[in-house]
Amino acid sequence: MRILAAILALLSTLGSLETPALAQEGKDQYHLFNPTPRDQMRELSTDRPDKTESPYSVDAGHFQVEMDVVTYVYDKGADSRGEESGFFIPNMKVGLLNDVDLQIIPSSYVHTSLRQGGERQKESGFGDIVTRLKVNLWGNDGGPTAFAMMPYIKFPTGHGTLTNDAHEGGVIFPFAFALGDNGVGLMTQVDFVRNEEDKGYHAEFFNTATISRTLVGDLGGYVELAALMSNEDDADLIATFDMGLTYGVSEDIQLDGGVNIGITDEADDLNPFLGVTFRL
Repeated sequence: MRILAAILALLSTLGSLETPALAQEGKDQYHLFNPTPRDQMRELSTDRPDKTESPYSVDAGHFQVEMDVVTYVYDKGADSRGEESGFFIPNMKVGLLNDVDLQIIPSSYVHTSLRQGGERQKESGFGDIVTRLKVNLWGNDGGPTAFAMMPYIKFPTGHGTLTNDAHEGGVIFPFAFALGDNGVGLMTQVDFVRNEEDKGYHAEFFNTATISRTLVGDLGGYVELAALMSNEDDADLIATFDMGLTYGVSEDIQLDGGVNIGITDEADDLNPFLGVTFRL
């Protein structure tokens, strides 16, 4: 908690570096029922394809969909092999205020397969639903840095092995800044997850760091490190190295693809994916 407090204090100091001209420009008059005019909208910003969320919210009164068109997860253990496929899994966003958006993420179709020993277990169908609220605290419309807070709740709408039948939640803190021609994103996330043995909860801490840049024209790329730690006894570190590409088709459409590679034993071995984002 001391480390988190120190990080937040540092980010608050960085946020105060925003120029007076940018700080005075406001679009607070816009909301869900009074949309931001097209000529005042921000550049398209997405929470995908990397795991580091963006601190920038969707413009007030506008809609944005960020979708995994297809994603595949493969993990091989000493005596097991797990696979998971997902299709057309969207993150549906709507701008409520100039600095607040609401997000709904349904696991529209998921297929899992686990082979352990001589047995194989399969499950297909609808998974859980996650709702999130992104509140940009500074930097939404300009400045050297941007920071947001994103509380979320997971509702157990899935069935079988596609859910743990528990309401879970947490809060996400994404931070972004420019470093030369590179965009840098840092994120800390605290999750409250149901224990497998009882009805209690434990905390998990997810931290990421990503660097992105334009490669040529409308083609961009990123690399990322992500790590998940739990306060459960004997919990192992789950860490991945992630990389991918983005391509801006227009001001309102972006295509992406990438792969997440496990670098610790507990992480999934491989997770390639393709996605698309569009806004209205």
